[in-house]
Amino acid sequence: MLFLFLQESLRKITHTLATKNEEISNFICTLKQSLENLEANSNRVQEDLESEFSSLHSILDEMKENMVTRIKQERASRTYELQSQLSSCSKALESSEELLELANQTLCSSETDGFTQVSEGAPSFAVFVTMAPAFRLSLKANASDNMSHLMVDFSQEREMLQALKFLPVPATPEIQVSECQVCDNTVTVVWTLSEPDSKIDHYILEHRRTNHEGPPRIREDYPWMVVEGIKEMEHTLTGLRFDTRFMTFRVKACNKAVAGDFSEPVTLETHAFTFKLDSGSAHQNLKVEDLSVEWDSSGGKIQDIRKDKNRTNSPMHSPARSALMSPKRAPTARPGRDRFTAESYTVLADTVIDAGQQYWEVRFDKESKAFAVGVALRSLGRFDQLGKSSASWCIHLNNWLQQSLTAKHNNKARTLDCPIPNSIGVYVNYDEGTLSFYNAKTKQLMHSFKTKFQQPVIPAFMNISPCFYLLPCIPSVSV
Repeated sequence: MLFLFLQESLRKITHTLATKNEEISNFICTLKQSLENLEANSNRVQEDLESEFSSLHSILDEMKENMVTRIKQERASRTYELQSQLSSCSKALESSEELLELANQTLCSSETDGFTQVSEGAPSFAVFVTMAPAFRLSLKANASDNMSHLMVDFSQEREMLQALKFLPVPATPEIQVSECQVCDNTVTVVWTLSEPDSKIDHYILEHRRTNHEGPPRIREDYPWMVVEGIKEMEHTLTGLRFDTRFMTFRVKACNKAVAGDFSEPVTLETHAFTFKLDSGSAHQNLKVEDLSVEWDSSGGKIQDIRKDKNRTNSPMHSPARSALMSPKRAPTARPGRDRFTAESYTVLADTVIDAGQQYWEVRFDKESKAFAVGVALRSLGRFDQLGKSSASWCIHLNNWLQQSLTAKHNNKARTLDCPIPNSIGVYVNYDEGTLSFYNAKTKQLMHSFKTKFQQPVIPAFMNISPCFYLLPCIPSVSV
């Protein structure tokens, strides 16, 4: 007994140590990656800084060149004005000096006859002297020699430049798990900042699918997907494929120049589940492969879906997914029973629903002779057709004589007055006993059954058509 106790204790310690070793290994990889990123980021930041200062120098040089050109133009203009005025004054002065010399000569003349002769013409001579250029000139300079108005005061700009600091790194956001929502094929992620920051320009959200709960691992099968340019502190992802159990999210804030650190990763459960069709239950005229079913009137060999585990997922070969919770896998065989036969062209899923809410979709050919989709109990008889016993509920398409769409249960049919869709969405709320059928494209409710499920139910299908298959994506539906 003591040996078993010690053995179990050692096993637990070994498991804990192995887990710790894995965490340390992941942390070492993270540190190495951080060192590489640090080197690359520091070089990038230095190059960006040099580029910014080079750009600033270029702007200052351009401003200086424009201002020097303006000063040269102003100087040239004023120089021209002053030189023109100087030239005019010089000519006027020269002319005046000549007149003065002539007048002096006249006044000093000793010859009476000569002076008398000049005096007789004095009025005209006086007018001539009065009209000298010196009398017409303004003795005020046409241009000022003051160029001080072209001076620039850079004191304010100098203070601003001296006050320049490194742009602060934005605060790290925190994802509010309680505010996040996972519904159908959408996830809304909400985050907050510890302190308001008006310089935040946008946020970057990264998400990754995973089957591991807890912090992200270094070696993951799925890459990070990036969503950039988010302006608000929340974002809704649509069109997701819930084919993993969890999704991991992280977000960081960015300003005009720098991005902050990523938030602590948050893992949200997507409530995903996968199911296939149980080939062991299929009628011999139905050829089952993963989620697709072909009508085979010759009753050919049934394909065992288990041999195609390595098949690449495609719209014809992809697991169907619920949007709400994980049901339990049903036994692939029907103990003590044969496959459906006679006119019960039926096949069941390999998954039972015994609690919660489930949703899936099926696409089919509207030209099918007959097709039905619904749920059934495990007690459904091998000769029973869907909807013709108390153990099954379905929507049935009949296209033999005239096209009709009916809701069937316990051999009672109700004709539905609605267009026949290309694909039907089936919603089961097991706890409330609700089974609803929707037009998968328009989300229009076609019909609802209200009952009380006494046993677990299984997705069920009836087919007399070329092919139908379950859709791999789960769109949002209002229920």
